[in-house]
Order: sequence, then structure tokens, then C-alpha cells
Amino acid sequence: MSVDYHVHLEEGPYSVNWLARTAKALAFFSEKDAQVRNSLAQIEQLTKRLHNRVEEGCYSEAWLDLYLERAIQLGLKEVGLVEHLYRFQECRRYFEAHMHLANDELGKLQMSWLERVATIPSMNQFIDFIQSQQEKWNNHGVTLSLGIEADFFPHGEAELEALLANKPWDYVIGSVHFVRGWGFDNKYTAGRFEQEDLAELYHTHTDYVCQAISSQLFDLIAHLDNLKVFSYRPEEALLLENYTRIAETLQRHDVATEVNTGLAYRYPVKEACPSPAYLQILARHVIPFTLSSDAHFPDDVGTNIEQSIELLRRNQYTSIVGFSKRKRYEITM
Repeated sequence: MSVDYHVHLEEGPYSVNWLARTAKALAFFSEKDAQVRNSLAQIEQLTKRLHNRVEEGCYSEAWLDLYLERAIQLGLKEVGLVEHLYRFQECRRYFEAHMHLANDELGKLQMSWLERVATIPSMNQFIDFIQSQQEKWNNHGVTLSLGIEADFFPHGEAELEALLANKPWDYVIGSVHFVRGWGFDNKYTAGRFEQEDLAELYHTHTDYVCQAISSQLFDLIAHLDNLKVFSYRPEEALLLENYTRIAETLQRHDVATEVNTGLAYRYPVKEACPSPAYLQILARHVIPFTLSSDAHFPDDVGTNIEQSIELLRRNQYTSIVGFSKRKRYEITM
């Protein structure tokens, strides 16, 4: 059975590029109408839909319906919708406490980014919206699960635990997107890689991931080697010890991870997480996996999921895992 447990509704930061990507997604679902394809009529229809999309906001039933449509097209049986924790204004102080936001070039760039993505007042808005749509999805034969993707910062565990508490999550994803306060997957700050000792940087990232696992705050850890996002990576043979450390920590704490295809189709590195060599080490430790497209638009849902299934099968997996009410269960592939 195919699942996609790491799907986002909307991200920002809002820009002309975001608007163009949104239009592309809307066009993807309207191109079935051959009579108007590549015509003024199509552009007029698309313009109206794009206007409605912006007016309705991120928690639009019509927008989420496109995710359902794509899931049905691909035969997905479970889809997990998540928001990044930084989207919520109530969580902003957590990020301000741990991000590099000094009055320098990096700090100014990251403050501008945070201001443009933290646009939703409360997590409850997201929770209420997803819960309101679950029955519709069930009626179409697809389970819609409620997740959250939370950034891990060393020494921020207590604050993060409080933010996540008393919410009806089906699962909580732990992610490391920041090292020493630097958001390394932001294309506007990617030049900082040139200043780093890559071997030391990867070692520090490994420390962060192991701390995230050991915190026991998360049901799964996302994109374990996303530090490679812009193709800055030392010889991979130098990283095998890091991979083993993380595999052993996942095994010790019985925490799952994912095959995340997002970097393969959205970023310069053009490789899924984990890398093939990394996945082999995780497989030797029998780490539970789920499947993830890391989609941020409805037309990306399920991207490369079938290739992920074949990759897991080649590494002796016969099942993946799903989540409900913070409980993990097995799904036969």
C-alpha cells in the first residue's frame, strides 16, 4: 500500500515565484480540459482560480481538495498533512530564541524570512481545518492524518515539548534545518557553506540529529541528510561513521525515519534522503521507515514514492510504518 506521510499545504515566503508555482499547480489540475488548453480561455479560468486561491488563504477546502484528487489518482491510501512549526505566530519566540538573528547579513536575512513565513496565529487553526476534512477523505478511501514538523534546537527541548503538548497529533516529525542558528536550506544563505569545514559541519549536524532522536519528542525524524541540499558534501566515505551513529541512536530509542524524495526533485542535489549508502546502514539496523514526498503543492503529492518502495524492497524491507494518535503501526508494501 502506498502512503505519503510528509505533505505541506502551503509554505511561503510569499513572492512572485510562490504565485507562479501556485498557478502551475492549479494549471496541472485544469489541463484535463483539452478544449481550452493553451488558450485565452484557459488563462482567464486560471486567473480566476488563482485569485480565489489567494483570497481563500492557506486553509482552503478547494485547495486541499486538489491534494485529495492527486492522492486518488496515484492510489495513495494514507496522506499525512503537516505544517512547519515556524508557520505559527504562537511559536515565534521559540525560533527567535535559537535562530541567528543578529544585526548582520545572516541575521537580517533570517529575520526577514521568519517574518514572511510566520503568518498563522495559532496551531488550532490548522488542527481544526484538517479535522474538518477527514470524513470527506475517508469517504473517498484515503486516510488524512494530522502531523506537525517541528524544528529541533539543542537546549530547546522543554520549550518545544510545551508547544507540542495537548494537541491531537497523529505523529510529530522532528527536523534539523538549523546548525548553530543558521538555516542551511535557505537558498539566500547557502553561500555560508563556502566558509565551513564540511567534515566538521556534518559532524555537528549529526550531533543535533542524535540529540533530536534522544529527546523522545518525535515519532519520526525527517530527511536525515538534508544538509546535502545544495550539494556541499565531503567524500561520502567520511560520513559513514556519522550515518552509523544516527542509525544506532534511532535503534536505541525506537524512532522511525522516512525515505524523503523532496531533495531529489526540488533541490540542486537531486538525491533523496537518505542517500543509498546511508539507507543501507539504516537497513542493517532495521530502522522503521515511512514514505514521504515532502510536497509543498498538490501536484507534487506522491512524487517518486514508487521508486522509494522499490529502494526499500531492495534493502529487504517488506513493510513501512504509519501513525495514528502517536501510535506506530506496520503497513505491508
